[in-house]
Amino acid sequence: MPTPEVRRGPSPSETPQAPAVNGRAFAPGRTLRQGKKVLPEHARGHNRALLLQTLFHQGAMSRADLSRETGLTRVTISDLVAELIADGFVAEIGVREAAGPGKPAILIDLDRAGHRIVGLDLSGSDTFIGAVLTLDGDIVARREVALPAAEDLVATVVELARALVADSHAPVLGIGVGTPGVVDDHGVIRTAPNFGWAGFDLEGALRTALGLPVLVANDANAAVLAEYTFGGAADDVLLVKVGRGVGSGLLAAGQPMRGSRFAAGEIGHVTVGTDGGPQCACGKVGCLEAWLSVPSLSSRLAGATTPDERESVLRDAGERLGIALAPVVGALDVSEIVLSGPIELLGGSLADQTVETLRARTLAPSNDDDGVRVRMTEQGQDIVLRGAAVMVLSGQLGVS
Repeated sequence: MPTPEVRRGPSPSETPQAPAVNGRAFAPGRTLRQGKKVLPEHARGHNRALLLQTLFHQGAMSRADLSRETGLTRVTISDLVAELIADGFVAEIGVREAAGPGKPAILIDLDRAGHRIVGLDLSGSDTFIGAVLTLDGDIVARREVALPAAEDLVATVVELARALVADSHAPVLGIGVGTPGVVDDHGVIRTAPNFGWAGFDLEGALRTALGLPVLVANDANAAVLAEYTFGGAADDVLLVKVGRGVGSGLLAAGQPMRGSRFAAGEIGHVTVGTDGGPQCACGKVGCLEAWLSVPSLSSRLAGATTPDERESVLRDAGERLGIALAPVVGALDVSEIVLSGPIELLGGSLADQTVETLRARTLAPSNDDDGVRVRMTEQGQDIVLRGAAVMVLSGQLGVS
């Protein structure tokens, strides 16, 4: 995990404000930031998040260490630590081994076993996946259910979440959900054609049914948060998630981009090429999703009778992906593209061809090492679940 960039400042009121993601606060640390000052009435919440963020990334330290790292006074730190211990989020874990004379310092850390997070991934081709996660994003329990009929979608999600809450064996901090579709900043599904949802308040429905904090986001937007927090992604990164559909999540200067209509990253229905192509579920011809989604790509590979034909299918899909991404890379100067999906499809020839197409269609850097990097995520199928955990950490604790 990269070393976090911890805010320092002469006083709490001069510390930059924690930025907000979909109306949910993202804590300072690394480079999730914006330039506004904290208003006095928000200072305590900001300082609380700053302390938790520091412990989350750097681990146990003394109150004096926290004061030095955050720029907050020792009195403020002691007050916040006492409050967070009472709330069950922080614990004293023992004393530091003494290196000299004097009383050894008491070490403080997040109570990482004190709470659990429930994450749900609704993006699978034929299943919904859920998990119980620790505050560190580690999965301790997992459940999977078959994709239900349209009329049973919400009931199935509710029952999956209830079962996972029962599996948690600790207070649940919140429930994070990654779902296909365009999702606004209140967790309302603006449109999700695969589920038949339009203007559906999934977040509100789940919160009412479960009685717990719930946060809902597009699955690719959740995935890019996981890659940033747990996967060491750069501050400027585009994550392309390939499954039943194709979507992407984007961070620019460490900030998630959602767009004015919450549809930033919806690259699946960009037409890639002027040579026609397969019919897409949306009704258009030649959409990226029709070339690259797992069902479409697998179907074409099944029709390949020789290794050369299979190679041609993968390279063609990689070229289409490069065509779709080149304008984004050129406009935003993205330094890293992460692919999430079946490695047997996306790795190797497909990724190589994507790089070649990007180099051909964007301004070539003076040094090859400065070019855009394309790589597979190392988080596998858990990336949306872990991103859902980051959503909850951010929304409930200000930690990311």
